[in-house]
Amino acid sequence: MRRLTRTEDGRSLHALLWHAGPGWRMVSSAVLGGGIAERAWVLNAQVAHGYRRTDPAAHLAGVARAAGADGAGVGLMTAADVSAFGAAHDGGVEAVATAGISVRGWAASPEEGTAGFAEPGTINVIVAVPAALTDAALVNAVATATEAKVQALLDAGHDCSGTPTDAVCVAARVPRPGAAAHAFAGPRSLWGARLARAVHHAVYSALPRAA
Repeated sequence: MRRLTRTEDGRSLHALLWHAGPGWRMVSSAVLGGGIAERAWVLNAQVAHGYRRTDPAAHLAGVARAAGADGAGVGLMTAADVSAFGAAHDGGVEAVATAGISVRGWAASPEEGTAGFAEPGTINVIVAVPAALTDAALVNAVATATEAKVQALLDAGHDCSGTPTDAVCVAARVPRPGAAAHAFAGPRSLWGARLARAVHHAVYSALPRAA
């Protein structure tokens, strides 16, 4: 994971870039490279508070290109300082989390949602699993990572489930020819259990402690 610094609008902003290389499939809710597909890199970029650009995907792609990232990738953004990240590993699974929680709450809310792009908050979670997962297991892994994130928030003393703009990216290996991919990634499965522990520790490490 490379740490990057760039200047935008007179401000020094940080970013984290993972050059995964070939052989990885990723599932993500990110504004750039979201969905399920083979991806070669993941960028987690800090942007200014009050971010108002209407082309976040193009913006992130430009930041990644300037850093030397080639091919298709995943781009996440946050107003939090990503240099204050949390990291953890468990049984081969690696997780990195950044946490900005100034705008936080519970997912189920009586408030109406909005159709547009929300200002980045935010808790971003990136996880790498050194095994092949089916599409269903990748989705399962996102659910497991989210459960572990909420557990970390509660353990750190925060009465919330996250922020309105939390994002996640789970990377797993491309299946080898003739080899079966793992069909499960719930918290009691082999890889899901490791993922949950790594995400919990990474998020907990990145969070400020509640007063």
